[in-house]
Amino acid sequence: MSKNLQKLFLTQVTRAISHFKMIEPGDKVVVGVSGGKDSSTLLFFLNMYRHRYLKKIPFELHAVHLDMGLGADLAPLKEFCHRLNIPLTIKKTDIGTILFDIRKETNPCALCANLRRGALHNTTLELGFNKVALAHHLDDVMETFFMSLIFNGNMKTFAPKTYLDRTDLTVIRPFIYVTEDQVLELVDLENIPVVHNPCPANKKTKREEIKHLVDNLAQTYPDIRQKFLTSLLNFDAKNLWPARENKKGRWG
Repeated sequence: MSKNLQKLFLTQVTRAISHFKMIEPGDKVVVGVSGGKDSSTLLFFLNMYRHRYLKKIPFELHAVHLDMGLGADLAPLKEFCHRLNIPLTIKKTDIGTILFDIRKETNPCALCANLRRGALHNTTLELGFNKVALAHHLDDVMETFFMSLIFNGNMKTFAPKTYLDRTDLTVIRPFIYVTEDQVLELVDLENIPVVHNPCPANKKTKREEIKHLVDNLAQTYPDIRQKFLTSLLNFDAKNLWPARENKKGRWG
């Protein structure tokens, strides 16, 4: 069972990388690792992918963890990277202090994401690497879509691959075909360590509400995640409304 699931997982990751040309020969890829299940599993499978295609697509891997100053126990993450023989850089930041001591944010997620993004990109540039791999999976794609729709009135989600011209970095998301349930199963089967998240806002966010919404949809429509993925891959703008001729006005 372990080998079958591992093979399926690697197939999905390989397909995503191939479909969107995420990794090319000579790339130097930083994996942003929080110590959570998703990013550690991504590091595990990108390492497996690298070894499988070493001659065809040689590239470098380097793990980066942003220490937010919240007291996380990083020993399991350090041991895990050592086991995989992947270098780990721990970048100390004052993000936790800014969010919870100085600004006393009650809804810190948006600001936190911006601060972490900037710190991760800067660290990647300092290391001389050109790509950043993030562990967003198919559930994250769906949750982001529904958050944009419900809270902002926009129909959008993040892209599998994004080039950032201001930094000359490319962000890739090799897990876009993988579901969270698959990640959870692999964590147990492959003995992937998970670092406890000490963030005071953990599990108390709007994203958590949307996660429950997606889970509830899946209970009624078990194939909703795959149907959502299919709709993204087969999207045709002609199936939605055309743009208004006068874009200055508002609905109403």
